[in-house]
Amino acid sequence: MFRGKKYQNGAKLIDKNAAYDVTEAMDLVVKTAPAKFDETVELHVKLGVDSRHADQQVRGAIVLPHGTGKTQRVLVFAKGDKAEAAKAAGADYVGEMDLVEKIQKENWFDFDVVVASPDMMGVVGRLGKVLGPKGLMPSPKAGTVTPDVAKAVQEVKAGKVEYRLDKTNIIHCPIGKVSFGPEKLTENLNALMGAIVKAKPSAAKGTYVKSCVAASTMGPGVKLNAAKFV
Repeated sequence: MFRGKKYQNGAKLIDKNAAYDVTEAMDLVVKTAPAKFDETVELHVKLGVDSRHADQQVRGAIVLPHGTGKTQRVLVFAKGDKAEAAKAAGADYVGEMDLVEKIQKENWFDFDVVVASPDMMGVVGRLGKVLGPKGLMPSPKAGTVTPDVAKAVQEVKAGKVEYRLDKTNIIHCPIGKVSFGPEKLTENLNALMGAIVKAKPSAAKGTYVKSCVAASTMGPGVKLNAAKFV
């Protein structure tokens, strides 16, 4: 794969065989981000679990200390007072069956997070086949199925991120923007890793955090010292 000159120059600053501590890693991620736009910094964490087993799932959500730097568009399924509270909290879209039909008929996905009150899950369930594959299906574990939809909206707007295993037992999660600088990125990363370690399933055996790599959207990956998080 061809890489541009800026990427190649950045990659030279990173020792591929080294595992860096968090602060140094974040410093390198910021220094080696080659794009002219404000790149997102993502963390990729490989865990020593088997996501095929229900008792080894790792999933949850956390409000990052400094947010993600991205304004999330929130869609809320709620009615009555809860719908009004969601609107007051800053939800971008609030509705019931009208939104289900809009998604089904118009293939409309102008939103990043879906929140629902428990009494609306019968309606939301009809969208499982389209929301599920996109990772948009609300869930109690992620705090997106809740009686307090207003609080859920506020948390998402404040920088709440959801983490979950993919099929290869890796969690991919944004931890901010390059413009945050190393210090804020370090605090966000430590908060996320703290939540992931806390979420360790009792059925997990052996090394839990196998590897951690951080990278900006267009930049090279920087390996972190995974042992620090055990």
